[in-house]
Amino acid sequence: MSKELITALNALEKENGISKEVMLDTIEKSLKDEFKNQFNTIENCEVVLDRITGDFHIYANRTVVDTVTPAEEMEENRGKKEAEKFVYGKEISYADAKKIKPDCQIGDVLRVEIKSEEFSRRAAKSAKGTIVQKIREEEKNAIYNEYHSKEHEIITGIVQRIDDKGNILVDIGRTQTTLKKNECVKGENYQRGDRIKLYVLEVSNGNKNNNNDPKADKEKSGPLVIRVSRKTPYLVKRLFEEEVAEIKDGVVKIVSIAREEGSRTKISVKAEVPNVDPVGACVGINGARVKAIVNELGNEQIDIIEWDENPAQYIVNALSPAKVVSISACDDENGKKATVVVSDQQLSLAIGKAGQNVRLAAKLTGYGIDIKSESQIEDSAKPESDDETDIDDDMLVFSEDTDTQAETDADEVNE
Repeated sequence: MSKELITALNALEKENGISKEVMLDTIEKSLKDEFKNQFNTIENCEVVLDRITGDFHIYANRTVVDTVTPAEEMEENRGKKEAEKFVYGKEISYADAKKIKPDCQIGDVLRVEIKSEEFSRRAAKSAKGTIVQKIREEEKNAIYNEYHSKEHEIITGIVQRIDDKGNILVDIGRTQTTLKKNECVKGENYQRGDRIKLYVLEVSNGNKNNNNDPKADKEKSGPLVIRVSRKTPYLVKRLFEEEVAEIKDGVVKIVSIAREEGSRTKISVKAEVPNVDPVGACVGINGARVKAIVNELGNEQIDIIEWDENPAQYIVNALSPAKVVSISACDDENGKKATVVVSDQQLSLAIGKAGQNVRLAAKLTGYGIDIKSESQIEDSAKPESDDETDIDDDMLVFSEDTDTQAETDADEVNE
């Protein structure tokens, strides 16, 4: 042990953020444990690591006596190696004691340094192993702390490889993570070296207690796990927060997001200050802001609509680009429901391909939406004998419970 140790620890602290003091405390503890294991005692001795030189010292308490009892005659030394007997000694001669403390007297107890070449060799080997282990633990904890602070944020990585199951290994800086196939967006294809943005769902070091108990034993923690996603609606939310300064500054607020990843997303926004166009702020000049987000999402269609405190108007906005003729909305003990009437020409647009438009609108607003065309309303008003065709209106009913790949409702997005 020497100043080279201190230099190395200083470099670790500067480059990797590993506390030098923590390392020194750990090394000192390992020396004490090694001393106890070798001599089966530490009650009369103390092992101290010099924080400046990197050397360690063994100190023991000795009682000043006129004549020291020979080590081989001491009961506790019987059967011990000659090199070990000094550890168990409890006396120091008056002549030797005066060299340490000139004014000492018979019966005084002095703290003296003792030497052991055998222990020095074993201790140095033990300390090296401790240093390597502690460096690994501290590096892992430093990485955990760094990425735990990025939980629920966006990180950028570089694709390393794609396995046979479709999982993507991504280099994210100080470590790597895996984008699972079930968190990928269908239709997105990546190659080695591609840059990719990921939403961090969760960061765990394998010890569940660490999230709640700061005193949890991190030495017993498992491997670092960073769960990431491309399909969560929160990715869209964070992309808008990064791209739109008004959202970052709190001038515009995202109210709700409904997403069918890889295909289409509806996002509702509102202005928090007067005379601000929230939709225009998100679209940007010549659509620059929303185009940047669309490009990041692989050309996923994004509809930006303005939130309205009037539920009926909010639903009308959410059904855009379809034009609504009339709407009635109610929120009672039977739930949130709305009946929307559109022209015959707008019916397919309002419903959308495979019902996507109205499905996302229902998810966005939280209302069950029943869409009818004007001709259907007229037919339902005619006498039953005049009906030529039975129309299954249930086929046009979409609610917030409709099966969809969207993962969150308005309240969850705003958490």
